[in-house]
Amino acid sequence: MANELKYGDKIHLQNGYNSWAGGYLDTNGHSSDSGGKYAVSTADSPTRGEGTGTWEVLSPTGKAAGTPVVSGDVIQLRNLYGGDGGYLDTNGHASADQRNAGAKYNVSTSKDQDRASGTGRWRITARRSTPADGSIRPGDVIQLWNLYADNGGFLETNGGGPSGGKYDVCTNAYSNRAEDVADWKIQRP
Repeated sequence: MANELKYGDKIHLQNGYNSWAGGYLDTNGHSSDSGGKYAVSTADSPTRGEGTGTWEVLSPTGKAAGTPVVSGDVIQLRNLYGGDGGYLDTNGHASADQRNAGAKYNVSTSKDQDRASGTGRWRITARRSTPADGSIRPGDVIQLWNLYADNGGFLETNGGGPSGGKYDVCTNAYSNRAEDVADWKIQRP
């Protein structure tokens, strides 16, 4: 029972692209999006900078810290860069090249938990876990669906990232438009 992912836990998220070589979800540079805080991409290491690849799992629906996260829950992810790197958020449209592959929105962090209705909320679903009790555990493969306009898309890697980064991150209408780009593995720091 002690191994389940719980609200308040700090995690790293490793992207599944190219046999888990897609990098770790990371903040990197300031966001140019209105209301944005930091740009989001992946990095080779979950510790590229202090806290840049560490995310705290929070409940926007009032579930208490220490409560297990269940597949299908709505969560928020707060980045820990500088103590508060902002909340994972959809903000603005994906680039034209990304949209040609089904992409929907750009991803950055925001100082607000929900910059606009649903932009900072993500439905977390796991492929499977052991035991099969609905809980999510480190090592499980998950997908994150953004709730902006009830149709914000799946979090994925798509295209080259910024200096020091690996791949850009956006959302996509398709759950896996290419080899495991929307799959993420939970790891503990």
